[in-house]
Amino acid sequence: MSHQQTELVNWTEFTRTRAELGSAFLRILGYFREDGVKSITAVEEAFRARNAAALVTPAHTLKGEAAQFGAYRLSAMAEEIEMVARRCVETHEGPDELIETVVALRPCFSETMALLDRDSNPLAARRPTGFGRRTDTPVHSFGRAG
Repeated sequence: MSHQQTELVNWTEFTRTRAELGSAFLRILGYFREDGVKSITAVEEAFRARNAAALVTPAHTLKGEAAQFGAYRLSAMAEEIEMVARRCVETHEGPDELIETVVALRPCFSETMALLDRDSNPLAARRPTGFGRRTDTPVHSFGRAG
């Protein structure tokens, strides 16, 4: 199955995690953001060095943290990297087959974080449209009668 067919975020899982973490949710989400960037950077560097062994730990870390927040596509991509890297270590092969997944990892992370941030913002649901302006009247220049 293509990673594009895996849902980007499972909102049921995300909501469950949010409820379980309570007031610590935003802090832990911030850690996920920081750790995710570090893990992706480590994956990219290990891939450029064709070091399959160095791919395993950051991919494993990203896989678990992403799954915790319901970031299923990101988790699936990290799992593929981890599993292929483990196989490459065992067979003494390079991880070249992972190029598409490694290249797509950072954009997927960015897209996922944008969705998680949007849904985590406590002001997002309360943000009125047309703040400070009646929407049923036309807007006129200041100081001029309509």
